[in-house]
Amino acid sequence: MSLSQDDVEKIAHLARLAVAPDEGAALSRDLSNILDLVAQMETVDTGGVEPMAHPLEMHQRLRPDEVTETDQRERYMSNAPQAENGLFLVPRVIE
Repeated sequence: MSLSQDDVEKIAHLARLAVAPDEGAALSRDLSNILDLVAQMETVDTGGVEPMAHPLEMHQRLRPDEVTETDQRERYMSNAPQAENGLFLVPRVIE
């Protein structure tokens, strides 16, 4: 697929990118090469390939879900300049 200079300008506008006029031709060529590669990859038959989440055959190592810290809520609340009913009180910033 070949992209024109106008196509590159439209893409740059949609992406909110500033493209210098002298960079347009190089970008057009590079983007066209990328789209050609994607088109080439789309022709590969992947019918027998099973989808995978990771390229390596590894299982996720999980740690046991255990409580490792004690409840220190009162200690943290005692450091707050203002607190009420277990909540930090802060000044209003939006009126």
